[in-house]
Amino acid sequence: MNHIKKVIFFFLVSILFALSTKAQNFTSAGEYMTYMGELNRKITEDYMSYTSAVAHGKSARKVENRRKEIIQSTKDAIKKISAMPPFKGDKALRDSAVSYLKLTQHVLNDDYAKILNMEEIAEQSYDAMEAYLLAQDLANEKMNDAGRKLYSTEKEFAAKNNINLVETKDELTTKVEKAQRVNTYQRKVYLIFFKSYKQEAYLLDALQNKNVNGIEQNKNTLLKYAEQGLATLDTMKAFSNDRSIVNACKQMLEFYKTESKDKISSLTSFYIKEENYLKIKKAFETKKESARTQADVDQYNKAVNEFNQGVNEFNMTNNSLNDTRNKLIANYNKAVDTFLDKHTPKYK
Repeated sequence: MNHIKKVIFFFLVSILFALSTKAQNFTSAGEYMTYMGELNRKITEDYMSYTSAVAHGKSARKVENRRKEIIQSTKDAIKKISAMPPFKGDKALRDSAVSYLKLTQHVLNDDYAKILNMEEIAEQSYDAMEAYLLAQDLANEKMNDAGRKLYSTEKEFAAKNNINLVETKDELTTKVEKAQRVNTYQRKVYLIFFKSYKQEAYLLDALQNKNVNGIEQNKNTLLKYAEQGLATLDTMKAFSNDRSIVNACKQMLEFYKTESKDKISSLTSFYIKEENYLKIKKAFETKKESARTQADVDQYNKAVNEFNQGVNEFNMTNNSLNDTRNKLIANYNKAVDTFLDKHTPKYK
């Protein structure tokens, strides 16, 4: 996605939070759990580093290197935890952790690859974009389900071994959770924006092809989407007292509303004038000069004047729309960049 702010790719939502609780009374059972927790922390740190790199505009190479670090950390953790012996014959926690890590690896490799492939076609339609984001949500849900199962196994292990789990959130966990909230909020606004953005693309295509019926249909649909989007944005609360991307999106939708309601009709009327002019011109040029009446000349001259006036009005309106559209899209993209940079926690 080049001309609009690409959707932030935080689909690794729940990397091993199930092992992030703190254990008191460091008996051998506590040390057993702590060892797994330390491996988990490395993965979570790599994940947060990846998220931060994406949100704060790091280079594509740096972002991809961070993703590879998550994959490597996961492989290392699988190898080390798989090598752990059962604790007093109880292998439930170890096996559950390994299963979760393998699922993480699967999501990182297979689901990630599928989502990357979908990214290439996501902008082709609103449905494709919605499916693209849904695929991310489904990958997240896989992780969440496995994480809940692992957490349940961990609690059972702690109870069996008289370990008191103190469920506190450290700074790293807090940062990851905030990054999730930032992404969820931004994606909601983005989908509202993209629905009208894509519909306008269909309208502009119809204009390009001088398809008057297509222009009318797409114009009406754009007006509907813009009004629906504006109504939804009015119900959205600010994110940490920040309404910047909501306001930028509203400005974009107000433009689409004005464009479809007030401006497009003047462009459509030019095509009608142009068609009328071409008919008169053809008829005039078909007649021999000796056969042309004054009425023919007057009609032709009038058509030429109306056509030239129409060309000027069309160009003025079209240029004005293009300039305003480009400025508002740039403003929206800048607002998203600033919003993500401001609210996504920074991490090494």
